[in-house]
Amino acid sequence: MPDVLAIIQGRMGSSRLPGKILLDIGGKPMLQHVIERTRRAASLDSVLFATSTDPSDDPVEQFCASIQTPCYRGSLQDVLDRYYQPALSNHARLIVRITADCPLVDPALIDATVELVAASDPSQPVDFAANRLPPPYGRSFPIGLDVEVCRFAALERAWRESTSKHYREHVMPYLYEGVTLHPLSGNISSGVSPNGFNIVQLNHVPDYGSLRWTVDTPEDLLFMREIFARLGDKADFTWQDVLAILQKEPDLARINSSIQHKTFYDVDERHTP
Repeated sequence: MPDVLAIIQGRMGSSRLPGKILLDIGGKPMLQHVIERTRRAASLDSVLFATSTDPSDDPVEQFCASIQTPCYRGSLQDVLDRYYQPALSNHARLIVRITADCPLVDPALIDATVELVAASDPSQPVDFAANRLPPPYGRSFPIGLDVEVCRFAALERAWRESTSKHYREHVMPYLYEGVTLHPLSGNISSGVSPNGFNIVQLNHVPDYGSLRWTVDTPEDLLFMREIFARLGDKADFTWQDVLAILQKEPDLARINSSIQHKTFYDVDERHTP
């Protein structure tokens, strides 16, 4: 039974770049990069992929089987339930949320975020930690290195209590929405959300939050292919290695600099009943 379970979410029906999670980047489907890099995190006991029961996601399940990765299939719209059900059945204590459009996800950042929850004071345990909160909140790591970690009890309460569509689609906003964060120590800020959850955010100085390292559009895909072409066969690269590439070739960042990132209030209306 995994104590710390990473769940990577994704599906083929992306609104801006359909089928993106199986598109080739550097000789591998993007999803394979995400799974392999997530597995490098030392803090994780298990990694699974969560997709929908829609027939369009059949190829994703087949791909996961080909690389020996467990695949859970659940609700198309209710992604929170898609997290809760495998977390429940696997008896996970901590759940790590990763998205399948982030092939540069960094194992060290996963470990650092897990540590904020796992090593917190038992008398006042952290319920949720992240290395960013989405707009309108702040971030200092590039878009595409996103890690969220929560306790199972917090996830279960969100699953039981939250009803708004953006809560169900974006999984964890019910935990942190409305929180005011204050500097705690070093690169950590913390606060208590209106729903009573203890929240911690991992920050970085200097601030690189304007950099876009995720894949949601054709421009993003082109950018990512250029990055992996420069990384070559190096599998254990860090996010600082990617930063060094961009500092050497700043024009690369302009490929997708005009793309507007979504907020957690944005929901997919294509499947509204």
